[in-house]
Amino acid sequence: MIKKSIVVLGSVNQDHIIRAHHLPVPGETVAGHHHILAGGGKGANQAVAAARLGADVTFITCVGDDPYARSALSAFKADGIHTEAVEICRHENTGIAFILVDDNGQNCIAICANANAMLSKSVVEKHAQYIFNADYLLLQLETPMAGIEHAIALARQTGRYVILNPAPARPLTDSLLAQLDLITPNETEAEILTGIKVIDETSAGQAARYFIQRGVKSVIITLGSRGAYLFHDGQGTIIPGYRVNAADTTAAGDTFNGALVVALSEGNTLAQSINFAHKASAISVTRLGAQTSIPYRQELETFDFDAAIMPISKT
Repeated sequence: MIKKSIVVLGSVNQDHIIRAHHLPVPGETVAGHHHILAGGGKGANQAVAAARLGADVTFITCVGDDPYARSALSAFKADGIHTEAVEICRHENTGIAFILVDDNGQNCIAICANANAMLSKSVVEKHAQYIFNADYLLLQLETPMAGIEHAIALARQTGRYVILNPAPARPLTDSLLAQLDLITPNETEAEILTGIKVIDETSAGQAARYFIQRGVKSVIITLGSRGAYLFHDGQGTIIPGYRVNAADTTAAGDTFNGALVVALSEGNTLAQSINFAHKASAISVTRLGAQTSIPYRQELETFDFDAAIMPISKT
């Protein structure tokens, strides 16, 4: 099998994760019982997931000129990620995220973009050759829209497969949507982008058709523990997920997207790729942190899902 190449464009954060018995309400201070310092950022998480699962990955991003950035670069290289397109921004800090996780694995997150806000059109243009030489481009929405739009335009010039994970959700133009091969919102993001509340397969289909009508070729709406809704070639279906005892859902979506592009790059169908991504995501939520939770390929190949994880039925 010829190994296809993937470019991930997106953010890098230093995550401060605190476990508490419950998430605070406004004005409440909660006592944490566990603290982790870990690498994060949606772009970085997805690049790490793709690399750990066997892909040839180049990461286009901006980091600060600080110890966090040096630690992140060392970790990326250890995972086999090509870091030639990582821009070090002088007199700037690396992105920061503060994450509270409750005992049920639910979280709330506050982010300060810092160097992530420097991932401009000009920075993307500087590294255009990596996009031209890739087979797949995977993006999110934690960095400036001008850079995202330019990266997508460059990918379309050479017919690359473009996947947008629209997180965090923000308004998207019809002209941008028309350039996407695949969009992968979760239920909340799908509702924000389409105005359709996704509560079941019917409403997921309605939201998916919104994107299709604007030119997106295929749609995957992730549904948490219920799996994912795939709309492709005029047909929609639920691809069941896997039930696990969740410890932290922080990087579940990023692991899913990184795994998804790996499976697609290996010639799998969208349905097959979703199942592969479900497995990677299921393992990730059993662990704390973002990149600390992302599995390696060998773990997917040796983990006994039939014995340890019960597939969730469609009903």
